[in-house]
Amino acid sequence: MNANAPIPSNWLKLGGECGELIAAHDWSATSLGPIDTWNEHFRSTVSAIVNSPIPKVLMWGPDHVMIYNDGYSVIAGGNHPRALGGTVEGIWPEIWDFNRRIIENGMRGEIQSYRDQSMTLRRSGAPEEVFFDLFYTPIPTADDVIGGVLCTVLEITQRVHMERELIASNKRFAAAMAAVRGVLWTNSADGEMAGPQPGWEALTGQSFAEYQGYGWSKAVHPEDAQPTVEAWQRAVADRDIFVFEHRVRRRDGEWRHFAIRAVPILSDAGNITEWVGVHTDITDQRDAEEALRDRARELEQEVHNRELAEDKLRALNEHLESRVATAIEERRQAELALAQSKKLETIGQLTGGVAHDFNNLLQVVSGNLQLLARDVAGNERAERRVGNAMAGVARGSKLAAQLLAFGRRQALEPKVVNVTRFVRGMDEMLRRAIGEGIEIETVAAGGLWNTFIDPAQIENALLNLAINARDAMNGQGKLTIELGNATLDDAYARVHPEVLPGQYVMLAVTDTGSGIDASIVDKVFEPFFSTKAEGKGSGLGLSMVYGFVKQSGGHVKVYSELGHGTTIRLYLPRAMASEDVEVATTAQDVAGGPETILVVEDDEEVRNTVVEMLGDLGYRVLKAVDAQSGLSVVESGISIDLLFTDVVMPGPMKSTELARRAKERLPNIAVLFTSGYTENSIVHGGRLDSGVDLLSKPYTREALARKVRHVISNEKQRIQAAERAAQAEALPDPVPPAPEPGPSRSVLLVEDDLLIRMSAADMLREAGCTVLEAADAEAALAIAGSTPIDVLMTDINLPRLSGHALAEQVRALQPNVQLIFATGEGGPEIPSDARLLRKPYVFRDLLAALGPAPESE
Repeated sequence: MNANAPIPSNWLKLGGECGELIAAHDWSATSLGPIDTWNEHFRSTVSAIVNSPIPKVLMWGPDHVMIYNDGYSVIAGGNHPRALGGTVEGIWPEIWDFNRRIIENGMRGEIQSYRDQSMTLRRSGAPEEVFFDLFYTPIPTADDVIGGVLCTVLEITQRVHMERELIASNKRFAAAMAAVRGVLWTNSADGEMAGPQPGWEALTGQSFAEYQGYGWSKAVHPEDAQPTVEAWQRAVADRDIFVFEHRVRRRDGEWRHFAIRAVPILSDAGNITEWVGVHTDITDQRDAEEALRDRARELEQEVHNRELAEDKLRALNEHLESRVATAIEERRQAELALAQSKKLETIGQLTGGVAHDFNNLLQVVSGNLQLLARDVAGNERAERRVGNAMAGVARGSKLAAQLLAFGRRQALEPKVVNVTRFVRGMDEMLRRAIGEGIEIETVAAGGLWNTFIDPAQIENALLNLAINARDAMNGQGKLTIELGNATLDDAYARVHPEVLPGQYVMLAVTDTGSGIDASIVDKVFEPFFSTKAEGKGSGLGLSMVYGFVKQSGGHVKVYSELGHGTTIRLYLPRAMASEDVEVATTAQDVAGGPETILVVEDDEEVRNTVVEMLGDLGYRVLKAVDAQSGLSVVESGISIDLLFTDVVMPGPMKSTELARRAKERLPNIAVLFTSGYTENSIVHGGRLDSGVDLLSKPYTREALARKVRHVISNEKQRIQAAERAAQAEALPDPVPPAPEPGPSRSVLLVEDDLLIRMSAADMLREAGCTVLEAADAEAALAIAGSTPIDVLMTDINLPRLSGHALAEQVRALQPNVQLIFATGEGGPEIPSDARLLRKPYVFRDLLAALGPAPESE
């Protein structure tokens, strides 16, 4: 220190312990010299250091003498007060390398700072790790030369240890949370996630942008979200711990059950400032609890079942003798029912065979009577006798039909029928049949199902039951017809082996007559069995009913008590389809043709009669006595248009085999079967096989003519359609002519041959028309009754109802409809405003028949 004059020793304004020590210290032994020689600049620097509340130490001069204040004395620890006036190297040798570098940099004028600086000091005699925030400032002399370095020292050892402890605590808490599958989170006072939540992000995969605010609820199961919010709001209102459970979707998409525990953090004023909560995965715990509950329920059920089993066993032991007796009686009844069923089946086979022969006889008589009628035309007396004879044939035919019905050998034509409407439609007929002395009441349950049944046969059955009831009441009493839905279950079927369990429509006829003795109830369905006086009935009415219902898949049950009347219940199979439309048929003109027909019939008289009838219609007729002979005629090479064969014939070859072989040799031949008894060869399930044409014996000349003409025409149409398809396939991408421009027309196409109908429908669509298809007149009328059409295009030869008759009924429904008749026949008469389309036709012919479309309004 350079000074021009001595300075008094009281110039220093020093405070605290360190100030007193500095004033009393002998500085003459240091490079600073005696204290009285310090200049004003240095004196001010020392005064500022000593009086500072922040720990500071000045390292001055070439030997780095230390001057510090009371704050630093605490840091110096055991080195104080020895360190005051000592050198940095001498006092802190353990950190001299660090301090030397700091001092060197400071003496060059560098300002330095170090945060969280770790050091190991021996200030208490033993090594001690301490942490400081250090700030170094170069201090100039009065000559503006760096004379030393001032260090401001903030010891942060306690804070660092606390932070380390906090980190360790957090790690221990995180480990504990992981062990219990927990997630820690914090929320604002009103339940918003106001800041990043690492645990929630890791659990759900939601980002902060997705869950901030109330977005956390999107990760909660939809069924649990609203209950969670409501429970949270109650906890906020009560300032109480929030305890709840809900499902959360994890990052992997799995829903897991979590228990929630949240604690409100309250301010001094008692207000909630935030929530700290934990989500703990308890899925496994809940699953285990549920498994335990399930097992408990299983055990409880097992105990219950065992108790029930024991109770049942006791009851079984108590009533075993009674149950055995009941079982034996049920078996006896079942055996009796089976024996009765077999008996009726045997009788049915017998009556079916009788009906076949009887129908052949009737065919001979009927055919000759019809031929005779043409010979005696104009002779009134002869015509009357022929008519009487034909009436007898009709009665005989009905008798044969009843025999076939009982034997379940008739070819049924079932339809979907609404029995309520059907029975009400027979009301007038029933009243005429049973007379005015009997009251008729019809009781129909609501929501009655449809049934799949032959309408003509159910009409005959109901009429027979009504007539039987009339006779049982001697013309005076009450007849009740009841209709309802019924289900016959497995228990009922076990007692009635011929019954299939299921749903049925029940038709019951109840009279107030004399009733039936229990000893003969089982015989009432046998043919020719009757309780009426001799000459009062054929004994076939109930037989017909029984056979018809059985063949239709139904069931018949009789309930009767002598002197108290009888109830006969018919259970008819339920139909799931909608009701078929009933169509009134009209007679068609008799027509023949020049084609060749092969007649195969083993009965000589029947054969001769049908050959003469066909010849009278203009056909060329060949004949054979059995299937083998018929096949020989086919193989002879003669051109044959139609094979007309009886179904039942003697010999090893069946008629169906003959038809198959004939088709192989003459692909264009048409086939028509005839029989008075089909024997299931072309009838299965009570229905004629698909694609098979049958003319039942006995038949009239008119029926024969119509059926033959229909079958031949259909075969020709199939041939022509196949030829057109083959020609079209052979041509390289034919392009049809463009249709006439104009609005689209709705065309109802009626054609019973599927191949022809498909081809015609395609051409109509190419012509720009909307096509509605029908395979017969009945389906066509159902469409015409509900849908507007512009054009009716129909084949003339349709089954049951001709194209002419169909056109009349369609025009009655829609007067402005355009008519097009398609036919392969010669020149049939058609209405003057109709158009004729001759088969086979091409697209150009179809367009010409359609004509230009009318302009839209």
